Amino acid sequence: MNNDPALGIDVSKDKLDCALCVDGKCKSKVVTNNPQGFADLLNWLHKWHVDSPHVCMEATGVYWEACAEFLTAHDLRVSVVNPAQIWAFGGSRLVRTKTDAVDARLIAEFCQRMTPETWQPPSPAEQALRALVQRLDALQRMHTQESNRLGVAPDTVRKGIADHLAWLDKEIAALTKQIRDHIDGDPDLKRKRDLLDSIPGVGERTIAALLAFGADQHHFSNARQCVAFAGLNPRQHQSGSSVNGKPRISKVGHALLRKALYMPALVTLYKTAWGNVFRSRLVAAGKPPKLIIGAMMRKLLHVAFGVLKSGQPFNSTLHGC
Repeated sequence: MNNDPALGIDVSKDKLDCALCVDGKCKSKVVTNNPQGFADLLNWLHKWHVDSPHVCMEATGVYWEACAEFLTAHDLRVSVVNPAQIWAFGGSRLVRTKTDAVDARLIAEFCQRMTPETWQPPSPAEQALRALVQRLDALQRMHTQESNRLGVAPDTVRKGIADHLAWLDKEIAALTKQIRDHIDGDPDLKRKRDLLDSIPGVGERTIAALLAFGADQHHFSNARQCVAFAGLNPRQHQSGSSVNGKPRISKVGHALLRKALYMPALVTLYKTAWGNVFRSRLVAAGKPPKLIIGAMMRKLLHVAFGVLKSGQPFNSTLHGC
């Protein structure tokens, strides 16, 4: 166990519950989730003469981002972990109570025992692209919901839904252009976009998602880490001789990134030469269709990571074509 000071932060929209563990003792503090609260947190740390604790927090929506960026800018080591890790750690500790204060202390204990990796903040261009991609996804989900309602809506509300759909169409088109212009305006993002665009089957929106969530060597040491981040790594379920479940993707990861890869996987499998080679090999091995789609999603992420790391465009000869 690491005995260095650890600061666990349970993040919510309006406040941060903080637990500072030093020399086997924990101190608690609640601050607001805004720049003034972040400054108060630093002053509280200075009060206890702890200037460089290892800070750990959960990736809860987008509410953690401002705090993580502020603390990183002040030279603190920050780790951002999957909430499932904290939940599993709490189960191993037989924690029976769930409050914000208890969660903050649990996060601090997790930090000391597990020493999670340091979080690398995205560049300002990546942060802006991420916000645009997430907004586009929200509008597309809204468009799907309204389209479904329109088919069964009574006449009294049909016009309102149709008008909303028309507005959504305009907003989606405008946002898509804004994303394109944003990438074109940043030399690094543009270079990466051109590399990803060389992969047959990968389209504009998928490329934007890959760039927004950092599917490259600057954020992950290898492609396996990138795949795990997206929740596309296979999960086995076996025990003894009686339990032998079918492997499935774990889904413990970024849902938006998985969604962005689903349709490109289908297009690649059925509309591209290298995808047909990949599909034929798995079909010959007796793999079911759903497994093949998941395998191609994972393969696309491996290939995307590879072209970004090497700086070389897609080479079909490496994939049996």
